[in-house]
Formats: sequence, structure tokens, C-alpha cells
Amino acid sequence: MSQIDRVLRSNLKLRHLQMLVALDQFRHLGRAAEFLSHTQPAVSKSLAEVERMFGLELFTRSTRGTEPTPFGDAVVRFARSVLSDYARTRDEIAAVASGAAGRVSVGTMVVATPGLVAQAVERLKQRSSLTTVYVEEGDLTRLLPRLRVGELDVIVARLEPGYASPDLATEPLYEEQMRIVVRPDHALAAMRKPGWAELAKVPWVMPPPWASSRIKLNQMFYQERLDPPIDIIESASFLVTLTFLRQRGAAAFVAENVARYLEAEGLAKALPVTVPIDLPPVGLLTLRQRKATPATEQFMACCREVTAASGAKRRRASPKSGTGKTPGAPRAVAKSSTPRRR
Repeated sequence: MSQIDRVLRSNLKLRHLQMLVALDQFRHLGRAAEFLSHTQPAVSKSLAEVERMFGLELFTRSTRGTEPTPFGDAVVRFARSVLSDYARTRDEIAAVASGAAGRVSVGTMVVATPGLVAQAVERLKQRSSLTTVYVEEGDLTRLLPRLRVGELDVIVARLEPGYASPDLATEPLYEEQMRIVVRPDHALAAMRKPGWAELAKVPWVMPPPWASSRIKLNQMFYQERLDPPIDIIESASFLVTLTFLRQRGAAAFVAENVARYLEAEGLAKALPVTVPIDLPPVGLLTLRQRKATPATEQFMACCREVTAASGAKRRRASPKSGTGKTPGAPRAVAKSSTPRRR
């Protein structure tokens, strides 16, 4: 263990870390060498050098390419984390020198993109137009590994209980209901009260199987004594959902704020179908042990402000509905260190 500690603390150079990440990404000595602007023998020599330092085989070589061993996987994760911290520090220093205000890397699920994230970025830009904001959309299976290695600073997502972990700090912001949408000229859009039987017969774009919204949607069909649709496309991408909603005439299951955005743009129509399901809140995910940069703190503050302003606006508007409650309106929820379990 003392040898490994010495290697990690002192012997590994930045070029070694870059080489390991490139090999993991391309799984081929030649392509990694081309990416790094080195020769293949030079990359092979560098890898052999690192393996001698550890006294371990980090990658297996074959005619098909290179594959990380379990030891290699661990070292690559370390390399990605160090390189991310290096890039973050470099950007912060460059931002201070240029008069800008840093950089924040945000992961987001579709549920939060058109409403919360877009408005929070707009607020941030109004205060600090030179702050660079990187936004990556995906589901938690894709975003959480990138948060853990430092390639993302914060994730705005539905706080799925199945992904709760001691290394994650979570802050619930609001609850978001779901709606069913179709393209404006869809046959279901012309129906006064489409039912679940009609919905079971059309193509669908559905959340991935692990998502709580997918599980609850399937339960709605079972409650109506129907089998869930079988003509489905699974995706957590906003663009994929919109593409097949329009191209295939599919129905889609989206968050209330996404449905409002699509209707405002004339891209879809929300169906008058009640979806009485209870889902985890939308909120912020960060790593406990990582201190947030000033730009990240500013972005998260903007998310809280947008949530508070949106909640206040809907409370003022709700009496006009005659019900005292706006269907699907996000409701602010208290902060918590772990996602609320349902």
C-alpha cells in the first residue's frame, strides 16, 4: 500500500493521467496516440512505465485493442478526478485574470431543463454574463458517474430514492407533476376526454425502465385493467422525445413544465388526462466532500430563487382556477440531506 500511495502522491505526472484517460476512452493504443499527438510506441512506453510504478497490470493488450483491468478502472477514475480538478482550477484562475466569473458544469434531466435550469442560467447570466455555463442532459445513470469524477459540479434532477448514497448531498426544491402530450394534430388531441384505453393503442416515448415515472405510468395502465403499450421508445432525451412525438405520432410522458413549454412553442398539446401519481421531488445533487466553486454556488442560488419565484407566482394565480390549486404546479419543499423515499 505504501508503494501505491507513493505513486499516487509523487510519481504520476499529468501526462501519465492524460494517457490513461485517453486509453480508457479509445481502448486502442493507436487511436489514443493520435488523440494525444504522440507515436504509438511512445504511448506504449508510457503505459509500461506507469504499470512498473504500480507493479500492476492496468490494461490488457490484444489484437482487438486495450481493455482496463479492475486495477486500471480504479486508476482511470483517479486520473479523471485529478484532471477535472486541474481543469476547474485552471478555468477559475483564467476567469479571475480575464475579469470573468468562472465556470459551472451542470447536469440536468429533462424534467428540469426547460423550466428551472433555463431560468436559473438566465438569472446567472444577468448577474455575471462572462460566467461560462456547461449544460449536459441525461439521466442519473449517465450523470452521476460524471459528478463523482468531477466532470460535473451539480446535477438538477428528480431525486430518485434508488440513487441515494452517503457521498451525495441532495436538496429538494419542488414537486413536479407529469402530463401526457401528443403533437397538435394527433387524433387524441381532438378528443374531449381521451381515455387510457385509447392511450394504450398508440406509440409512446417513455422514460427509461429505472425511472419512477415509468414505473408509476405502467401502474396507471394496470389500474385501468390494461396492458401498458408495447410500441415504445425509451429515452431520457428531450430532443429524442420531441422527434418521435412529431415523427411517429407518439404520446409522451413529460413533466408539467416541459408540457407547458411544448404547448407554448406549438410543438405539442397536453391531453386532459388526470395522472394522479406521486413522484420524488426535483432538486440539486452535489458531492458532499467537494467544495463548490463560487460559480457553482451562484448557480444553485439562482435555482433556489427561480423555485421561490415560481411558487409565489403560482400561489397568486391559483384562486383564479376556482380550485384553489394549480394542477401540476411545482411546490417548494424543504431542504433535506437525502432524497425523500416514497
